[in-house]
Amino acid sequence: MRRYVLGLDQSTQGTKAMLFDEGGAMLGRFDKPHAQMINDKGWVEHDPEEIYQNTLAAVKGLVERLGADKNGIAAVGISNQRETALAWDKTTGKPVYNAIVWQCARGAEICGGLEQKGHAAAIRCATGLRLSPYFSAAKIAWILQNVKQTREMADGGRLCAGTVDSWLVYRLTRGKEFRTDYSNASRTQLFNIKTLEWDETVCAMFGIKPSILPELTDSDGYFGETDFDGYFAKPIPIHAVVGDSHGALFGQACLSRGMIKATYGTGSSVMMNIGPELILSDKVVTSVAWRMRGAVNYVLEGNINYAGAVITWLKELGLLSSPKEAEQLSRLASPGDTTYLVPAFSGLGAPHWNSKAAATIVGMTRTTGKAELVKAGNESIAYQITEVLDAMRIESGIDIKELRVDGGPTRDAYLMQFQSDIAGVAVSIPSEEELSGIGAAYAAGISTGIYDRAAVFANIGRRGFYPGMDQAVRDKKYSGWKKAVDLVLKQAES
Repeated sequence: MRRYVLGLDQSTQGTKAMLFDEGGAMLGRFDKPHAQMINDKGWVEHDPEEIYQNTLAAVKGLVERLGADKNGIAAVGISNQRETALAWDKTTGKPVYNAIVWQCARGAEICGGLEQKGHAAAIRCATGLRLSPYFSAAKIAWILQNVKQTREMADGGRLCAGTVDSWLVYRLTRGKEFRTDYSNASRTQLFNIKTLEWDETVCAMFGIKPSILPELTDSDGYFGETDFDGYFAKPIPIHAVVGDSHGALFGQACLSRGMIKATYGTGSSVMMNIGPELILSDKVVTSVAWRMRGAVNYVLEGNINYAGAVITWLKELGLLSSPKEAEQLSRLASPGDTTYLVPAFSGLGAPHWNSKAAATIVGMTRTTGKAELVKAGNESIAYQITEVLDAMRIESGIDIKELRVDGGPTRDAYLMQFQSDIAGVAVSIPSEEELSGIGAAYAAGISTGIYDRAAVFANIGRRGFYPGMDQAVRDKKYSGWKKAVDLVLKQAES
């Protein structure tokens, strides 16, 4: 009997199910989008029940589309949107509130209160993360402070809280397992990256009992078994869970110190594997890449809020009819146009960390038109990633030669060439696109003995872009970007 590995990628926009053969080749995928709930306060939420039901539907749709033998599926790996947090009743398995999405900044007041008390430095030292509503801690704290009876449920041992992976594991195993992996835990701002445990002191600062948080498990460990609500005759082991960006790092085979990848999604995660030695960063953050077979790898990571979301915004304005047009219009734009878009629609992430910054367009002239505005938006993605790369070079002492990239915007050859030119590095694009799901599936396949670690990564082909821009032109363009960002930061201070 042929053996298959099932990969699930539960992302911000939807859930993808992917099936891989014994050699690691993807046989097919099935997508189920879910609703994005945004209110007039800018709060962003997802329905946890919809996410769970979509996970079941995606698996069923995939298997039936491919006509695959269900008995051949031997392992499941899960990757997930990370800092998104939720809480549910341990006895009923029902959410007490919608999942609060990583993009949602409603925890800003909670973080502000902790900063006023002088806790920011201690939290950063323990968790590797700057105090921010971006992470899960402030979201869980908000639920405890604002959703009725949750505090009593927590005190009575009835409340579970965690990231989306822990919710899926709980539901898929019918409540038998409440677990998360080290990569997801490291993004909650409740996890001590030195002791590799939930930090009781930091949890207390946020008013969160560690007892409501999931059990920590190796990223390639055993997370229980699932029959996907009766769809399979026999239960299948869940043998890998990893945050989506960490999954992409693993899927990109960035397994050694100094290797770096950028995922271009709604936002962007730029992640450098720094190996087993911890480096605390001032400009970016430090997280756990994964813990596999008991061994930990750390990463430096810089997140930007608006990457592919910039293209979505341009589409909403009517400047694009589809994301594919971004490349064409960027090429049609005047090369000498001096327009810059700084897409700080929800503040600026790494390396600036300014939640008050507002989006701005600067440098327009009378000849700036539709194509030039689209080009400015497209190039803003590359500029932001380059700033993160520069910060990582400085703080790690590692010279970056290659950037491995993934995500939908990597199909834009203009953007990829501009990224290579402005960052001054080779850009490498894998033949496969769904690197987060691939990483989770490969981790599950390797841990269960289905895949050989060295052989399975050798199957992924690559194409590259290389720097070709004149250095003087590059310096002028990058200098203009930095001036535009400085203007945004000054406006935020006023």
